[in-house]
Amino acid sequence: MADAAVRPAQPDDVAVITRIHFDTWRTAYDGLLPPEVFERFDFPEAERAWADAVEHAHVFLATEGEWTVGFVVAGSAPDQEVQNADGTLPADAETTALVSSLLVEPRWGRRGHGGRLVATAAHALRDQGATRAVVWIPEADVASKSFYTRIGWAPDGTVRTLDAGGRPLREIRMTGGLALLLQH
Repeated sequence: MADAAVRPAQPDDVAVITRIHFDTWRTAYDGLLPPEVFERFDFPEAERAWADAVEHAHVFLATEGEWTVGFVVAGSAPDQEVQNADGTLPADAETTALVSSLLVEPRWGRRGHGGRLVATAAHALRDQGATRAVVWIPEADVASKSFYTRIGWAPDGTVRTLDAGGRPLREIRMTGGLALLLQH
């Protein structure tokens, strides 16, 4: 394997982040999301959203050699992302972070990029006072569930259903500490 690394995203990385977002979703979520979601993907709107994320959240890129192969986005968790099923907030809501996106292009998968990305994000989150994080993943996404389980995270029993282009998409919330147990 060529040299693998993780670095903070810069504004000029927005186009490659958008491309990875679209290509990875199209490959990994084919069958989970209806084709209309991919057909209606708005690249300029996605680029604006990613530019905002690069400016306001922790966004890190995984590289292998000269290639950018994935990214993670993490930051403070809004209340609605951590609240209990009854709408109350957990005691540690103020120190809970959100991993809002972790995508590694499938052709670069199983090479440690996801683990390096999450470990880097976890370090940045701990530095800002976070003690744990949550992530929402499609319930049918076995690969993501397996990845988060390997780093020591677990489903917390909270589910939500999103409208994915007119089709319900059920997501589970996983949570875990930020001192990760990375295994290779």
